[in-house]
Amino acid sequence: MRIPSLKLLTGFEAAARHGNFSRAADELHLSQSAVSHQIQQLEEHVGMALFRRVGRGVELTIAGEVLQRCVLLSLDTLRSGLGRIATYLDPGLVVLVCPAPLLHGWLQPQIDRLQLLIPDLCPMLSTDETARYIDEVNVDITIGDRPIQQLGLMEQPLLQDEWVVVASANMAAKLSNVPLTHHHLHTGMVCLEKSLTDDPTAVIFRNQLSKFRNCGIYDDQRLLLDAVLRNRGISCLSRLAARDDLNSGRLQILPDYPRVPGTTWWLSRVAGEPRAKIVLEVFNWLLAEAEQEQLKQQA
Repeated sequence: MRIPSLKLLTGFEAAARHGNFSRAADELHLSQSAVSHQIQQLEEHVGMALFRRVGRGVELTIAGEVLQRCVLLSLDTLRSGLGRIATYLDPGLVVLVCPAPLLHGWLQPQIDRLQLLIPDLCPMLSTDETARYIDEVNVDITIGDRPIQQLGLMEQPLLQDEWVVVASANMAAKLSNVPLTHHHLHTGMVCLEKSLTDDPTAVIFRNQLSKFRNCGIYDDQRLLLDAVLRNRGISCLSRLAARDDLNSGRLQILPDYPRVPGTTWWLSRVAGEPRAKIVLEVFNWLLAEAEQEQLKQQA
């Protein structure tokens, strides 16, 4: 069956909700006769009565109740879709794709400052690392562990990460009074699964951390970070993923353990003029923040 026009369906929905053609007409800024004509057209279209007269109003027939449920569901879906479209039409929208650990530890804690600098900004932050293609519609800026090497992009190194051995503030205080060679007698360790085999972190686990009892293995660095904060053990973590907790003092880098180079994070956007000035503002802010971050680490 051909789908009735939206005009007929909205008239039907209003009449069904109010139980009265006159009130439906007032809501829709139409005459009562116009709404009555719409209902008549819809009933002819479906081939059965949708309303019956009750006093001064109307009530739905069984067929009308079935259609009302379908129309309400469809209109809710349509309204939701239009709302999502409106979000994408926000002139302050900037879509940025960033790996979850870096977004959680380095970028997210700074978003408030960015929005103070750019009040109209509406950042859409995604951790979907498969969305690496920048098209100025779905993705404006990406941060990744390697260049995308897509034609027409501006790409440059953003941050140099490193692997550090960390503990919660309480655990670090406890271990500060213990010789390094006895640390394994006072706590265990937790780790990322890939850190056990990936160079250069595997070297740390084969040597300095080899005596520690393994209390947990994770595939998500944010969950690993949470485990360390809960005193489940020490761990080898990305410094940038742990940056917010390191800065707050909740987490501490353990001295006398190795610190080895980690991921070089790359920043990418369309070369030349981006689709909106605000994209360039965010891109330049990211570069400036990264430069400050590297200067702090060198100090």
